[in-house]
Amino acid sequence: MTVAPTLFTIGYEKLLPEPLVHELGAAGVQRVIDVRFRPQSRRPGMSKTRLGDLLAEHGVRYEHRRALGTPADLRALYRAGRVAEAHAAFAAHVEAHSGRDLDALAAELPKAAATALLCLEADPRVCHRCVLVDRLRRRLGGLEVVDL
Repeated sequence: MTVAPTLFTIGYEKLLPEPLVHELGAAGVQRVIDVRFRPQSRRPGMSKTRLGDLLAEHGVRYEHRRALGTPADLRALYRAGRVAEAHAAFAAHVEAHSGRDLDALAAELPKAAATALLCLEADPRVCHRCVLVDRLRRRLGGLEVVDL
């Protein structure tokens, strides 16, 4: 019997770097996949290099997957509060431009260390992470998702 993989998601919007690491550690996350198109942040410690270094200090592997991020034109829809429209546009975008990246991630998850998708938004319902989760569930039946 095959056990369905679990995928975690987390947004750092309301977290500082150390509480983020604590939250990931408490969940047993061993790998973070940053799904921001541009892994930069105004919040100290949350940009790609510094965040990757901090996670590594705590035994968590960091990966950035730009292809699973939201391009600027679609981020504008999210910022304008047009979430349903943004979700639909991002779903079409990611399937058209990054379908192979989604296929690869879906193939990895059953064998991978406990993995979390990371982005900014605290609420996954207003973040493109929920679209990625939906697309991964279509590829990988039984995928369990835990939003931290």
